[in-house]
Amino acid sequence: MNRKCLVGGKTIAAIASAVVPQQGSIGIVRVSGEKALEIARQLFYARGKQIWESHRILYGYIRHPQTQKLVDEALLLIMLAPRSYTREDVVEFHCHGGIMPVQQVLQLCLELGARLANSGEFTLRAFLNGRIDLTQAESISEIVSANSLEASQIALAGLEGKLAQSIRALRATCLDILVEVEVRIDFEEDLPPLNEGEISKEIGEVLGRVKEILATAQRGELLRTGLKVAIVGQPNVGKSSLLNAWSRSDRAIVTDLPGTTRDVVESQLVVGGIPIQVLDTAGIRETEERVEKIGVERSRRAAAAADLVLLTIDAAVGWTNFDTAIYEEVKSRRVILVLNKIDLAKGKEVKYPAEITKVVKTAAAFNEGIEDLEQVILASVQGGEIVAADLEIAINQRQAAVLTEAKIALEQVVETINNQLPLDFWTIDLRSAIQALGEITGEEVTESVLERIFSKFCIGK
Repeated sequence: MNRKCLVGGKTIAAIASAVVPQQGSIGIVRVSGEKALEIARQLFYARGKQIWESHRILYGYIRHPQTQKLVDEALLLIMLAPRSYTREDVVEFHCHGGIMPVQQVLQLCLELGARLANSGEFTLRAFLNGRIDLTQAESISEIVSANSLEASQIALAGLEGKLAQSIRALRATCLDILVEVEVRIDFEEDLPPLNEGEISKEIGEVLGRVKEILATAQRGELLRTGLKVAIVGQPNVGKSSLLNAWSRSDRAIVTDLPGTTRDVVESQLVVGGIPIQVLDTAGIRETEERVEKIGVERSRRAAAAADLVLLTIDAAVGWTNFDTAIYEEVKSRRVILVLNKIDLAKGKEVKYPAEITKVVKTAAAFNEGIEDLEQVILASVQGGEIVAADLEIAINQRQAAVLTEAKIALEQVVETINNQLPLDFWTIDLRSAIQALGEITGEEVTESVLERIFSKFCIGK
């Protein structure tokens, strides 16, 4: 892998903070590389006798290097190599928030010899310069995009190196086994016989741990990306009331008139550490009214794209033929039946298709049954249970795919040993497992993989 090709020009610059007009109080321009300090000295005027040294914050002004025209009042952070995010010389201009100050400062940095950073290039340099491994780099991206406290905690655990430590330990064991096997191949007559039972036990332990880590993939993906939940049903069954009660807001208009909701109304929640995007849809029914018809079609599309459908009916009315028609449309998804307006049912027993096994009773207008609904949702995910707080590490999709390759290779080693094949055959799959484990941490990784990972980062990270 050509690291110079990946890094490109020597000095990079980018806006490292969100730029929102009239919202941000501080705007940050980050510069990394051999010209970083030189650029800072040309742009920044430090008042008084402040000392230009690493890990100091200077107060002063940013001026145009030729005209000396004032650009902004600012702070300058100096972090010299190797004690910086990228292990290169890094400076940060902390300007007033807003579009104009940071854009002017960035443009001046580019005019003085820096180039605009690529997506994730600061973090890529941190990886290439050995400050972090690949799992830590991915965790940085996950911290930025976390939608729940639990997702943030898992990302922080990855940043601390908990996943990398486990993977490196497994890889080290495989390397030790490979050395033992290869030594016996080259110097069989000079060494005692290989203890195949002990080798099989060690590989079995590695394989077991690989499977344990793989088991965190689905739960980790849920905590990172969340669930999309669609509330569907006939008009006037209380879908909007259910959304309002669940989100503790008045996002949806609630009236006694059927067909009030004409479009999909969205709310963001966190349940059991899982981000949930809740979609309140227009009541599904046959209609010739043009606007409502568009809303009904959007409801059908929302239900088709949802991970989970809350099929809501009026408990006082009971299950109808219209509910059967809606159920036929959504039953390919994971479905929870919500018997709403249970307060009006007066003990009436509601009959519904026997194949529906998850049922919740609610009185959304009185905020009743919401906790029960959340528990059933959590129980329906992963076949029963999510304990977010117990997840110390959770791998992402890329890591899961590579770790699956390692699992398959280790299973092949076990099969090779059981079939009493020659030692040369052992080494083939051992090397494959070692290669795959190295790809997770970045010890074995291609340029194309790095480009794919870091292209998902924001430019200033």
